Amino acid sequence: MANRSIVVIAAHPDDELLGCGGTVALHVRAGDRVTLVLACEGESLRYGEEGVGQKAHIDCAAEKLGVRDVRHLGFADQRLDTITLTDLISPLELVLRETRPSIVYVQYGGDINRDHQLLFQAALVATRPTEEYITAVYAFDTASSTEWAYPRSFVPDTWIDISATLDVKLEAMSCYTSELREYPHPRSIEALRHKARAWGNQACLDAAEVFMTVRAVFRDGKTPL
Repeated sequence: MANRSIVVIAAHPDDELLGCGGTVALHVRAGDRVTLVLACEGESLRYGEEGVGQKAHIDCAAEKLGVRDVRHLGFADQRLDTITLTDLISPLELVLRETRPSIVYVQYGGDINRDHQLLFQAALVATRPTEEYITAVYAFDTASSTEWAYPRSFVPDTWIDISATLDVKLEAMSCYTSELREYPHPRSIEALRHKARAWGNQACLDAAEVFMTVRAVFRDGKTPL
């Protein structure tokens, strides 16, 4: 079904690409309305008040994906543990009520990064099944965060074929010059290509992004078939 509303919730700029950039590009191609929600500004802790021009990187990446709606919540990088969870839940709820998404993608709560963990907890509340327009919530993995956590508990149950949009994802990721690393770091372009191939090969696909189903609700007698 085209013209759906889709929301992606990520803690930091580039997380949205690492986890589901190829899937976002597929939604855009299908005519869906995609909203990216970035909780933190993503640069002050490492690069100081002057930053590295992250806003330009975000705009560049969104343009590559074809996304026109990017929401900045403006929280300080790596400081979500200094605010109450309700302060994070409230702006998420406002975005969801405005956009009324049928599908929400959010970062996995078992990551090594504390911001990712707290954002996931907030998103669980914001997407609770009292909001009947939300059909499914999926958690995505984030390179150099999900696989570095312990215990390693991310076990995907959903594979999305991104063979047609892998290059778009990697071109968009190239906009984040401050976040890229040299191979074989998992946040290098080459490693990200390998990762997509490896996930895809598990399901006999050329390239894929993978997700854990947080919740899928089929109302009014409907089934997934």
